[in-house]
Amino acid sequence: MTDMTEMKEKISELFNKKKFGELAKYIEDINSVDAAELLSDMEIKEMLVIFRLMTKEAAADVFSYMEPDVCEKLIGAMTDKELEEVLDELFIDDTVDLIEEMPANVVNRLLRVADEETRNEINTILKYPKDSAGSIMTTEYVKLNEGSTVGEAIKRIRSVGVDKETIYTCYVTENRKLKGVVTVKDLLMNDDDTPIADIMEKNVISASTKDDKEDVARMFDKYDFMAIPVVDSDGMLVGIVTFDDAIDVIQDETTEDMSIMAAVSPSDDSYFDTSIFTHAKNRIIWLLVLMLSATITGVMITKYEDAFKVMPILVSFIPMLMDTGGNCGSQSSTLVIRGIALDEIQFKDTFKVMFKEFRIALIVSVILALVNGIRIYIMYGDIMLAVVIAASLIGTIIIAKMIGCLLPLGAKKCGLDPAIMAAPLITTIVDNCSILIYFKTASIMLGL
Repeated sequence: MTDMTEMKEKISELFNKKKFGELAKYIEDINSVDAAELLSDMEIKEMLVIFRLMTKEAAADVFSYMEPDVCEKLIGAMTDKELEEVLDELFIDDTVDLIEEMPANVVNRLLRVADEETRNEINTILKYPKDSAGSIMTTEYVKLNEGSTVGEAIKRIRSVGVDKETIYTCYVTENRKLKGVVTVKDLLMNDDDTPIADIMEKNVISASTKDDKEDVARMFDKYDFMAIPVVDSDGMLVGIVTFDDAIDVIQDETTEDMSIMAAVSPSDDSYFDTSIFTHAKNRIIWLLVLMLSATITGVMITKYEDAFKVMPILVSFIPMLMDTGGNCGSQSSTLVIRGIALDEIQFKDTFKVMFKEFRIALIVSVILALVNGIRIYIMYGDIMLAVVIAASLIGTIIIAKMIGCLLPLGAKKCGLDPAIMAAPLITTIVDNCSILIYFKTASIMLGL
């Protein structure tokens, strides 16, 4: 397929020449994701015309990939009948995602045009907590009976599968209670008269409706499933979470963690969709906290003002010590935060992590101290100054590594997001510690 620029030019050409038959055929061959991106860049009138040229199935598929603000504009331009047709073709979880992003007046219209069955399914999913597995599941899956044969199961998939989000994994139930799972591969590789009970997997891994959606997303990474069944407290199958929804969860959580680690309040909107005032508001609080906390460093430097007068050269090494300590602390915190996110590191591993980081700190600090000590001796010819800086560097790096690994683990234990304890905060704390270590070392070793 040609690139996006060529596709845009071709669509514009056909649209301007009013060759709508050719345009409909051309759009039909474009991937739904690409089509959603192409339509998003168009004027609403042009977008609506092209949207109407698509089949109902294709239009709903493209609609599910559009950004919320584009969907809102398109919904405003569509008739109730067109909107009803789109909702009929959308999968329930996509409809719920859409409703959660829309303002109240648009939500009211969506619910008004939806049929009663769709409204009930939407309300069922919306009642679950926002961060739970129930909030991201879909109720559109293939159910099979334990007593059916492979042939009967394949017939059922053919009859109902077109309206289901996935048919690759089917769920065997009895009075809604989950009994097992069977894949289409299992069905195709067995004779038509084989009972489902003989080939289904009875040891089913499932999620609860109240499980954290991030934990459910990790299950996909662990087990390589395409879908995970979701059951209620009684073991009744109420829905499934598919891998595409898990990817969305992981992407959202990663974006949130990256924002927090950069000392920015998370935002659901994209960079360009967020106003400059909102960007400023999301950043200013942390910047104020970090700026004011840095005044402690100033107080410490003022306290040792007399030492500067005796040996002014000490001041020139402050930035190097602070930067090195901050970088070392950031390295440790980033790796520990990542380990916590992947469930590789638990709070019970605190002492194990500390011991590992301590050994790393010793190796790193000794190498850096030697290199820096030799540099200082060559430049200034003062062996005691070189020893003071080397000793301060070793102490700073060890403390920085300990702080960098302990704070994220402590945050996790307190129920906070470990990402809060990332580079900006770690650096500020380590700066204060490095100054204290530096001047205490200099005062003792140089007799200041």
